[in-house]
Amino acid sequence: MNVVIVGGHGKVAMRLARLLVPQGDIKVVSVFRNGWQAQDVAATGALPVVLSLEDDPVEKFTATFQGKDIVYFCAGAEGKGGLECYRTVDYEGALKVFDAIELTRSPKPRLIMLSAIDVRDTNKTPAHYTEKDIQHSQQLWESMGHYLQAKFDADKNLSQRTAFKWTMLRPGCLTSSRGTGRASVGKAPLGTTISRDDVALTLALLADRPDADGIGIDLNGGDEKIGEALNSFIETGESDFHVC
Repeated sequence: MNVVIVGGHGKVAMRLARLLVPQGDIKVVSVFRNGWQAQDVAATGALPVVLSLEDDPVEKFTATFQGKDIVYFCAGAEGKGGLECYRTVDYEGALKVFDAIELTRSPKPRLIMLSAIDVRDTNKTPAHYTEKDIQHSQQLWESMGHYLQAKFDADKNLSQRTAFKWTMLRPGCLTSSRGTGRASVGKAPLGTTISRDDVALTLALLADRPDADGIGIDLNGGDEKIGEALNSFIETGESDFHVC
């Protein structure tokens, strides 16, 4: 299996590469924007490739994606460079990746999109939200509205694409705590947190789940074994992605 991780110097992306590379039958290319990050990326075992979502043309990404089986989108502005970077990285950068995949010759790589919990149309509340979820959602949008809106616009665009297969993973607030291998998967509560270790583990497990095509999966702190809970949610065929 040949994999590309976009946003390859990110904290989740680095963890993901360290999980995939030791499997032996997976070759990983990590894409990142700053050349000085190459040594860190190479230390994960991935092949470093310097490309900028903001500055490089879509054709360079297409060339990198050609012949690959999976593209992970793990990039995020994280507030660096001002609020406008949420649009240029989390939205416009995501669309550049979508376009680049569409431009590859068939068979086209599958996309696994790292999004965020509660990315949705705020005019419509998901049926499974509790009162606590609604209160927490209001707090999230008040503090992180620019980020969540950029993610929502990108995810909504992705949901309309049919040229390639895709899956969205939507974790809650991230921590650097050691992973437990347990979480709440699918329709997860908003008011908890999830370790980056466990997000990376879930992303790695999705590499072997082409049956998750077109599904949005919430992920947050919980007690279920991630692999088992992921299996159960994918088997239901339900999506936790709210674009309408």
